[in-house]
Amino acid sequence: MKSGFVSIVGRPSSGKSTLLNHICGHKISIVAEVPQTTRNAIRGVHTRGDTQLVFVDTPGYHVSEREFNKHMLRLITESFVDVDVVLYLIDCSRPPGAEEAALRRLVAPLADRLVVGINKIDVGRAASSHRRAIGDLVAADRIVELSGMEGDGVNELVALLQSMAPIGEFFYPPEFYTDQDPEFRAAEIIREKAIRRLREEVPHSVFVEISDMELVESGRVLWIRAFLLVERESQLGIVVGKKGAGVRAIRTEAERELAELFPQRIKLDLRVKVSKDWRKNDTILRRLIR
Repeated sequence: MKSGFVSIVGRPSSGKSTLLNHICGHKISIVAEVPQTTRNAIRGVHTRGDTQLVFVDTPGYHVSEREFNKHMLRLITESFVDVDVVLYLIDCSRPPGAEEAALRRLVAPLADRLVVGINKIDVGRAASSHRRAIGDLVAADRIVELSGMEGDGVNELVALLQSMAPIGEFFYPPEFYTDQDPEFRAAEIIREKAIRRLREEVPHSVFVEISDMELVESGRVLWIRAFLLVERESQLGIVVGKKGAGVRAIRTEAERELAELFPQRIKLDLRVKVSKDWRKNDTILRRLIR
């Protein structure tokens, strides 16, 4: 038996979450068009035959002096510790740039356990440019061109990662596909629905706090009380919407997906409140980004 941990790193919107969901066959990490949707190190488990891979999806690498981004960078670098493989995912729909160069420098010391995935080959045209930019960072047999959305090259990538996994017992039972707790999964689903309905800066200003989860009506109903928190009073009305239409739509869409995740009927009590400048609050960030 073989088992290993794989940390996935890349710039925002490089397709890390989409790839993770495709490999694991389940929705592990939320996906949205807004960059830097992932805020936590999220684990997905892929077991095939005698090999188990535990993937750690990390936030998008972004150079910034903001406290929020510093915390996410810390999460990325911490994910390198004690993992067996680092999968550096590149979006080939965008040409190489300064931020990509910074990320290459970050992963260069990990070359002995590094795999490069050149993603979005179904829509991108810069694969050859990225290959040249990679240079001699890794051997050619450690580079895979793929589409996490369409599935092209994903089996080849998984086979490569499996070949690099060390001998060892499984970390999780074979039927597991994630180790996320129910509260975290519920909060992420709600946040995804909010992100998809909001615009401009507001999506990054939102986080979700699960106040309570309780089985009621003899265990037939899962009651969830959650808060959507924004940074400013001016954002409150944007999220709530006219006559509450915005928050109702978020609640309805979240309930629909939560019903696919849990066996009980879902009753979601969702409210919106202000947590002023939470992205500058170190205590909140350390609790939220982990």
